[in-house]
Amino acid sequence: MILALALFVYAAAMTIANLLVMQFGPAITPLNAFFLIGLDLTLRDWLHVRIRPWQMGALILFAGLLTWVLNPGAQHIAIASAVAFIISGLVDWMVFSKASGSWATRSFKSNVAGAAVDSLIFPTIAFGALMPLIVLMQFTAKVVGGAVWAFFMTRFRRRAA
Repeated sequence: MILALALFVYAAAMTIANLLVMQFGPAITPLNAFFLIGLDLTLRDWLHVRIRPWQMGALILFAGLLTWVLNPGAQHIAIASAVAFIISGLVDWMVFSKASGSWATRSFKSNVAGAAVDSLIFPTIAFGALMPLIVLMQFTAKVVGGAVWAFFMTRFRRRAA
């Protein structure tokens, strides 16, 4: 039940973030990065130990497809999102797999790496230009947002145990 909810929230957060970018452009990306992508980065780590890598890839592609279905004009956003999430997901997975320490420590390390990759790739593909200020704001918001979400998820796990 919790796994199904996590899968739904992951796909919904990614899809909502994509649709917001389509509607509001680059200016919304730092807010998206904190609230929605920070959540997705942390959920990806939580899901990392619960589902297979191909299932995570399918989930990422599904959310990108859902974005396009809900707003066909968002196709370039969905493509940028899927490419950025797949590449950053691989980086996240490698760092999370090799990192030592608690789940929260491993998650933070992999979120920093994933956020760096995602923050560079997504806006560059989505908007067709390197936007250093947007990249920096996104990266900062994703790292801080991911840390906040990891804190809450760790507390929730402890209470549920």
